[in-house]
Amino acid sequence: MEQESFEDTEVSEVLNKNFVCIKVDKEERPDIDSIYMNVCQALTGSGGWPLTILMTPDQKPFFAGTYFPKEPRHGSVGIVDLLLLIKKKWANHKTELIQSGNKIVKAINHPSASDECDSAENLLAQSIKMFKKSFDKSYGGFGTAPKFPSPHNLLFLLLHYERSNDQDVLHMAEKTLLQMYKGGIFDHIGFGFSRYSTDKYWLAPHFEKMLYDNALLVIAYVTAFRMTRNEIYKSIAIKTMEFILREFTDAEGGFYCAQDADSEGVEGKYYVFTPDEIINLLGTEDGEFFNQYFDITTKGNFEGKNIPNLIKNNKMDARIERLLPAVYQYRKGRTNLHKDDKILTSWNSLMIVAFAKAYKTLDNIQYLAAAEKANAFIQNHLCDGTTVFTSFRDGKRSNDGFLDDYAFYVFAQLELYEATYDKRYLDRAVDLNNKIVSDFYDDENGGFYLYGRGGEQLILRPKETYDGAIPSGNSVMSYNLLKLAQLTKNADAESMARKQLDFMTTAATSYPAGYGFFMIALQMSLYHPKEIVCVLKNKEDLMEVKRKFPHDATVIILEQETKEYPLKNNQVTFYICQDNQCLPPTNEL
Repeated sequence: MEQESFEDTEVSEVLNKNFVCIKVDKEERPDIDSIYMNVCQALTGSGGWPLTILMTPDQKPFFAGTYFPKEPRHGSVGIVDLLLLIKKKWANHKTELIQSGNKIVKAINHPSASDECDSAENLLAQSIKMFKKSFDKSYGGFGTAPKFPSPHNLLFLLLHYERSNDQDVLHMAEKTLLQMYKGGIFDHIGFGFSRYSTDKYWLAPHFEKMLYDNALLVIAYVTAFRMTRNEIYKSIAIKTMEFILREFTDAEGGFYCAQDADSEGVEGKYYVFTPDEIINLLGTEDGEFFNQYFDITTKGNFEGKNIPNLIKNNKMDARIERLLPAVYQYRKGRTNLHKDDKILTSWNSLMIVAFAKAYKTLDNIQYLAAAEKANAFIQNHLCDGTTVFTSFRDGKRSNDGFLDDYAFYVFAQLELYEATYDKRYLDRAVDLNNKIVSDFYDDENGGFYLYGRGGEQLILRPKETYDGAIPSGNSVMSYNLLKLAQLTKNADAESMARKQLDFMTTAATSYPAGYGFFMIALQMSLYHPKEIVCVLKNKEDLMEVKRKFPHDATVIILEQETKEYPLKNNQVTFYICQDNQCLPPTNEL
């Protein structure tokens, strides 16, 4: 639409003469995007981007749609005809359009509420049943094309398997993780994952690479490796993190948003090859081996050229690692990709979580260093005390943060705490959580609003609960509040966690499979982890003992003994409880 219409002289003339044109970056203003996407879905029955809204000067929408071509095509009205029609209606029937806008605003501000609330156990069972029903047994993933990674759903399935030992659930997660890697959605030359697959095979992606997808996928692959010890998952996670550190990382440690799909105006041009290109680069013997390995043929698999993939290849070969650097450098010099170098608090926080989890599982200090450096970037450039901002670019930060910025940042502090047991991260999480409750919580109806009390007041103050491409702020807050309640034993945190679980359980009842990240929190609320209070004799003891803690335990570190938790035998002492049953204190974990 940008190329066809907004950069077109004829369309621009009609727009600029008759309308005030506003282009919204949905990453900068998710509140505006959320509200008017709800309008589009209510008026048309569907949504998506680009999103086209026509509204009155006081923000009340009277027309919504998605893509409009310049000229009428395939039954769709052309943008010029649409604009001229609206111009005419505004001149002759302005009152009707305003009344229509008022009705729409009234309707979306008073949605029909549901009093249904399933039990936690039933909700979990229903979500698993839905995933099993929509699972693609042949190629992995859920439903039909286009297929999205939705890593938080895979993470839920993995954690559910760990609790239930349901082998079918493990198979669904593993099949999907492997097929995504083997397909073209994974960049086998430069690493990292593209946005989604346009087909059921995971072969032809929309080639845009997003930070949040790669962050969540690292979490899923690291978790799969921890559970199965299958080295392939470790390798995929390491390659994905290598890509992020090489191509998405600012000198000060922040992570960039995205890499475009297009090169020289052609989607995917950067990524595809012909067999002759590879043979000319590597020589006949290595070139033919490389082509066969990655299914690069004269016929091609994408518009006459080839997306390297492993869909037909079940053999791994170390020889390929020697050849990849030359192909990567050749590809890099052939054409380039535009990078969106905004640094977003919410997406950076997810990447911090990924690196912290990778450090905890793989024990590579490089990953902890990356997580802590990015965390310092947010602290230095995107925070003012407990006020968090949305984005940073060219030395400037944007507006006050939204729920996702705060919730994901707290999530990052909790993961850094569990990776290091440095109490400063836990204290930071508590302070930020208090700010979220104060500014975003709906005391009357429960749940957290998308923007805070000090945010720009729009026609609606939405609450997002559904887990789409990334988990919703309300789902992440369910997890955060439970974690904080477990780690602090604070009665207010426990009460707030219960309220949030009740609110989200009601929201999820209609379609549990759409709330994958919330299901992680719900499951955590039912199956209580071991609680370990570790009393140190010396601070230095922490380095020795922290590797011994079970991955899913709630661990509280005391740097000195207390009346309630004295040292035993004047040595490091562990107090272990589960479901309010405690063992005698011990020096051996």
